[in-house]
Parts: sequence; structure tokens; C-alpha cells
Amino acid sequence: MIKKLFLTIFLLAALGAGWLVYFAAQPLSLPATPFEFELRQGSTLKGVARQLTEAGVLAEPWSFVALGRLLGKQGQVKAGNYELQGGLTAFSLLSKITRGDVTQQEITFIEGWTFRQMRAALDAHEHLRHDTRGMSESAILQAIGAADAKAEGLFLPDTYFFSKGASDLAVLKRAYLNMQKRLARAWENRDPAVPYANPYQALTMASIVEKETGQASERPMIAGVFLNRLRIGMRLQTDPTVIYGLGEAFDGNLRKVDLLTDTPYNTYTRAGLPPTPIAMPGKEAIDAALHPEQTRALYFVAKGGGAHHFSATLAEHNAAVARYQLRRQ
Repeated sequence: MIKKLFLTIFLLAALGAGWLVYFAAQPLSLPATPFEFELRQGSTLKGVARQLTEAGVLAEPWSFVALGRLLGKQGQVKAGNYELQGGLTAFSLLSKITRGDVTQQEITFIEGWTFRQMRAALDAHEHLRHDTRGMSESAILQAIGAADAKAEGLFLPDTYFFSKGASDLAVLKRAYLNMQKRLARAWENRDPAVPYANPYQALTMASIVEKETGQASERPMIAGVFLNRLRIGMRLQTDPTVIYGLGEAFDGNLRKVDLLTDTPYNTYTRAGLPPTPIAMPGKEAIDAALHPEQTRALYFVAKGGGAHHFSATLAEHNAAVARYQLRRQ
């Protein structure tokens, strides 16, 4: 009798194991391809199995639960957004959700963007959780652990990947920390001749360089010109700072009255650097600000195609203006 009982148990176990092997290797019948679903924080293997059964991915939940327990995966479910493709087996699905192979979303911050433009891009992204909506600038800085008074220029322009439903604060914090690391590394390796008192001044200069030229090869030269002006006490006289100071009042047309109206960012009326960066500088602009071209030039004028003509004297500059600007007008 005992032998028969053990035999029965053995046969049932063998049948169960055989079924699990068969179940694990069979392609799942997805309700759609690709099929997307979300696992919330704290999801259990049982909960996942029920969710997938209700969605039509699994015929019943118990085989999936049993497979997970057999493989020791019951406590390893990772929250996130998942995308399933055709031909996926139950074993592959289990591996996917315990490995955390989540669907990645992305957002790109562009060199030269202002903090206002960054916030607009974050607010417009449908796959982010908008925790910063309605928050003040100072509250955002406090939330990401930044001690700075102003947010402008503190974030590294790049493409950032995240799971669907991630907080926009988390993305901002990564961009902030990336800029801190990049700036610290660049400051440590700076040209010892640059006159900045601290990395923040270098960041401010980098933001001006970023806005002044679309030609990557010109950035060190632009930085060299501005540093020459600073060294001799000449005003920077750069339009992008004036435009930034005008804020939303700028209508796309910079007028003479704008250049004469004093603001903290008007580098025609005030000497030295503006009080904060005016945009997000990219890596190349930061490097240019800290490794400027050695030049005698004090002036430059656009000559078309995003390039500039550089001059060491006012007379040469006026001739270049006549050649490239007045003739074109």
C-alpha cells in the first residue's frame, strides 16, 4: 500500500514536472503584438500571474506561479513597464520580469536650451510622472539636492532614458548630477591661465559661448575673445545675454533700445560676466571656456553660414562689419 502511495506521488510529481517543462517552453498567445503592461512596485508573482491571465497572456495563473517557485524566482519580480513580442515563452517572460528588462523611454535636452524650455519638454512628455508641475524653481532645486539659487545652466544637455511613469524630478536630478561631474572634471583639468574665480563662472562663460556660435570649431576662439575682453576690462557686449535678460518680452527682434536698457544681463551696460548662466552649455562649450584659443582678437562678426570673422583691432572689425553685414543688408 505504501509502495503504491509513493508510486502515485512519484507519478504525479513526474507529470507535474513534465507539464511545467512543456508549459515553460510553449510560445504564449499574446492579445496584441507588441503587448505592453506595467508592473507596479511591490508586485508579487501571484499578482503578476493573475494580471497576465486577466489580460489574456496566460490561460491560467497557477502554472506560471509554480514555474516561478520551482526556479526560485518568486521574490524577484521587478516593477516597470514591459513590452512583449510574439514567440515569447513562459520561461522567457519569467526571466524578463525578474531581470527587470523594462521598456525604456527617453527625453533629450538640447544644448543652448533654457531652464524654461527644459521644463516645457518635461511637462509635454506623456510617459513621465509630472511631479515638478506647479513647483517653484527654488523648490525643484531643493528637491534634487542643489544648493544653487538659480537653476539656469545647471543641467547637462543629453538624452536621458527612463522607465515609463518615472518622476520628472528623477530625470532632472540625473541631469544635474551629470553636469556637476562634468564641470568638476573640466575644472580640474582647466588651462591654468583662465581667470575664472570658480567653476560657476566657467559655466556662465560656457553658456555664452554655446549661444554665440553654431560652429563647434569656433567655440574655443569665441571663448578666447571674451576672455581677452574680461582681462582688459572691456564689456563683453554679447547679444545672447541681453536677449536672456529680456525674457518673455523678447519678440525675436533685438532693438537698439534693448541694448541701451540696463538689466543684470545686459553686457553692453555692465562689465564682467552676467550673474548666472543664460542656457545649458554642452560638453564642447564647457571645454572651450576652460581651454580657450590663445588669440589677440577682441571682436568678431557673423559672415554667414554660422561662421564668424575675428579681428584684433576696432578698425579691422569695422571693415569686417562693412564687408559681411552692411553689404548683405
